[in-house]
Parts: sequence; C-alpha cells; structure tokens
Amino acid sequence: MQNKIDSLMEALTNTAIGFVVSFVTWGIVAPAFGIPMPLRENLEITAIFTAVSIARQYVLRRAFNGRSVWAAIKGARS
Repeated sequence: MQNKIDSLMEALTNTAIGFVVSFVTWGIVAPAFGIPMPLRENLEITAIFTAVSIARQYVLRRAFNGRSVWAAIKGARS
C-alpha cells in the first residue's frame, strides 16, 4: 500500500518522463502536419497537459490504493 507522498512521487516521475516524450513528439508532429509551433507555445501547451496529467494520475492512484479496481469503481458510484 502506498502512502500519499509515494503516490505523488510516482505521479510526478511518470509525468516528468511523459512531459519530455510529449514535448519532443509534438515538436516533430506539429511541423509534419504544417502546424506552426514556436518553442514557447509548445512548452506552454505541454505544461498545461502535464499539470492535468499529474492531478489525474494522483487522484486515480489514491482511489485505487489498496483496493481492487472493481471495489474502487463501485465505491465511486455509491
């Protein structure tokens, strides 16, 4: 069972890796589709989605911590 700090650290580490992958990928994909994407805008957009991802991952980790997936889903509906 994870404590809250461990859940947050896992979410931050996972998302930091995702940030780098997303930033590099978007830098390649946007020009390939003819979408102008200055470096600053790429960073800003990636940062917004990164913040949302950290929050989403942390909440899900806490919801499922120590419970089966089905028990957590049933608990959310009650």
